[in-house]
Amino acid sequence: MLHKEIDSLYVYLQSQQTAQKYLFECYKNIDGIDAETKSYQNCNVFMYYLDHGIQFYESGKKLDPLMQPILYFYGMVHLIKGLLLTKRPNYPESTTVLAHGVSARKRKKKNYTFIEDEVKVQHNGLFPYLSEHLYSIKRMPFEKITMKGLLSLIPELSHLFQFQQQQKLVKVGHVNSDSLIFSKNLLDTYHLTERAFIERIKPYLPNIDGVNSESLHVQVNLSSPFIDTVGPFFIHQDQSIYFPTERENFISITEVMVHYLLLYNLSMLSRYEAEWWGDLLHLKSEADYPFIYEFLKVTSNKIPYLIGSELYQSYDFSS
Repeated sequence: MLHKEIDSLYVYLQSQQTAQKYLFECYKNIDGIDAETKSYQNCNVFMYYLDHGIQFYESGKKLDPLMQPILYFYGMVHLIKGLLLTKRPNYPESTTVLAHGVSARKRKKKNYTFIEDEVKVQHNGLFPYLSEHLYSIKRMPFEKITMKGLLSLIPELSHLFQFQQQQKLVKVGHVNSDSLIFSKNLLDTYHLTERAFIERIKPYLPNIDGVNSESLHVQVNLSSPFIDTVGPFFIHQDQSIYFPTERENFISITEVMVHYLLLYNLSMLSRYEAEWWGDLLHLKSEADYPFIYEFLKVTSNKIPYLIGSELYQSYDFSS
């Protein structure tokens, strides 16, 4: 899907009439919901969530990286809340879902580095709520995760790891292709036989039509959008499909969730660790800098696109 189509969708939903019609179509098949009444009740807040979210992103792009994590994080939060309203007409059901749902270390250790820092997922709050209700992930595959582990899952950053003689993701196909090609080397890094490897990835593919054992070519039916897939497959903005090279990065998580955790931690650093954040941006002495700088560039475009794509797929525009 083209970026200009997603941009047009955000514009299209910036009226009460179009927002109400969109929500009505989303709600009419939800049991126990009066779709017409609820769509009228929610259309204004839905419209403002999307509008404010995009404005946060557009404002952030014009500013120095000093302020970008805060604007991008809250821009993302607004877009997520808008998306949640399409599936959860009564959101927020309680105040427990209003917290961020994730925490970071309160005190930074000596010789702190961002890439080795970690965040912890909470039982309540927006993060576990969106994980369950947008991506059907009721049980998180981790309690804590490092920033390096999260950055490793973003295809557009894979070249930075390659500069460090590390390969975290490998290209295995394209969203418009009918086959995925895996290196035989993955069998060694995953410590799996070919059959066990195929069984491992089966639940994450739309349909497997066949496997060529000689080259590990997996024939797949990509009739359903690949963007709906929960990891371990991740989509580059050029529509290439990437797969983790290391077993520890084989995680059932979506890229929206990855960006949420990274932006949360960066926004906390930029607000509460002024000396470290200032030194990072001005002295550029830490190896963290290129990863943070590149991530901020990627996330500013990719998250509005990914969430916009989900909004697009939630609605039958042919009806």
